[in-house]
Amino acid sequence: MKHTVLDNISFKVDLDRLFRRIHLDPQSEDAALVRNMAAKAEEIGRPKAMYKLSAIDSKQQDHVIVDGVRLSSRVMKVNFENINRVIPYAATCGRELYDWAQGIEDMLEQYWASIIMEQALEEAIKHLNMHLEERFKLGKVKSMNPGSLEDWPISQQKELFSILGNVREAIGLELTDSFLMIPIKSVSGILFQTESDFESCQLCPRENCPNRRAEYNPDLYKEFYKA
Repeated sequence: MKHTVLDNISFKVDLDRLFRRIHLDPQSEDAALVRNMAAKAEEIGRPKAMYKLSAIDSKQQDHVIVDGVRLSSRVMKVNFENINRVIPYAATCGRELYDWAQGIEDMLEQYWASIIMEQALEEAIKHLNMHLEERFKLGKVKSMNPGSLEDWPISQQKELFSILGNVREAIGLELTDSFLMIPIKSVSGILFQTESDFESCQLCPRENCPNRRAEYNPDLYKEFYKA
């Protein structure tokens, strides 16, 4: 299956949430500048996403083959045990907002712009999830993301992008030499159907993570994933 691109995604800044996030009084002197930035972001912002319905060709002890591409992860092999298809995906705030933010020199305004870009990324992810549910009726799904666990290192972004196809041409997203994504407010991974409550956070010992969605379980890997 060829990849599908979602690039007609409307974007409107949630100003109330933005002001709370940046700890700024909506009646303050700087609030007018933030509103102007938000209006500009809405004008030029084009969040995007892409995905591909992919076949699992084989499952080995410490890797799986998806659309002919080897993905090295013992956790992935176990998570994919009872399924035969997955959905590699990527979503981004869009090159338009990234280029706009790159032109901002004031450090405080750069921070405000980064939070606005986060909202654009969230909208892309939300749109992707709604589209997939409407099209495939997936039910309960979870995601694995390169670099979220030592078991599936960030270097595997290259393999993930190769499954998706020409990601830069499709949605303006590219990898650096260290496998980070540009625009930085982007996410990539593989969605898979499951009845479990899997979260990568359960296997990650990193402390004080602002994006933690589940408590670290030091015994989980040994109980469920160790070969």
